[in-house]
Amino acid sequence: MKELIEKAWEDRSLLQKEDFKQAILHVIEELDNGALRVAQPVEGEWTVNEWVKKAVVLYFPISKMETIEVGPFEFHDKIPLKKNYAEQGVRVVPHAIARFGSFLEKGVIMMPSYVNVGAHVGAGTMVDTWATVGSCAQIGRNVHLSGGVGIGGVLEPLQATPTIIEDDCFIGSRCIIVEGVKIEKEAVVAAGVTLTQSTHIIDVTGSSPVEYKGLVPSRSVVIPGSYTKSFAAGTYNVNCALIIGQRKESTDKKVSLNQALREYNVAV
Repeated sequence: MKELIEKAWEDRSLLQKEDFKQAILHVIEELDNGALRVAQPVEGEWTVNEWVKKAVVLYFPISKMETIEVGPFEFHDKIPLKKNYAEQGVRVVPHAIARFGSFLEKGVIMMPSYVNVGAHVGAGTMVDTWATVGSCAQIGRNVHLSGGVGIGGVLEPLQATPTIIEDDCFIGSRCIIVEGVKIEKEAVVAAGVTLTQSTHIIDVTGSSPVEYKGLVPSRSVVIPGSYTKSFAAGTYNVNCALIIGQRKESTDKKVSLNQALREYNVAV
């Protein structure tokens, strides 16, 4: 499959041939059932499977627009909807939608929300109301994506690591996490935090600030913040994220997702 995908990527005329089409479709099916992933941790480091991302991109030009009818609802798209939730052990509340080619592990709960092609969502995770999981995003197990959370998708550049939320994280309401930012295990992000690759993530728990970009360290408790920056027109406050503490070992994981924020008197 990989060889065919690589050849089709270099020569799009090959997409007219059936064996190349079938290779792409097979990759999407394997993504859909969890046998393949766009990215996965290998010895503690996340590795991107570029050829799988290429297959996702190539899936669009070989797919035709079709009308999809679901009861009284109608859609018009190139990619079908995911099916067979009962046998997969996934709870899907109307009007939640997951596209074919995304993987939802057993025990996932989707409130009215959206999961895009290539995404991987781990067991026990709650995708809450109006939360969105972008293309190829990797969401761990026992994660809570609160209402209105936006997890960005990354298809291109191909070598770019997708947005990653590791196991046991809590992401507060209306957070925006995009551009391949990684949230490490058991981190807690308060409501309204926006994280991009250029966002300053500042640990203010010590005597001197420690700055990160594109990464929230494991077990961090993060809130919205701002810092002053000078421009030609004057000095203004610019958004950033502040690490104000750590989740406590003594608190049970499932309880501490909300409690970790309340301990710091921060909105969930």
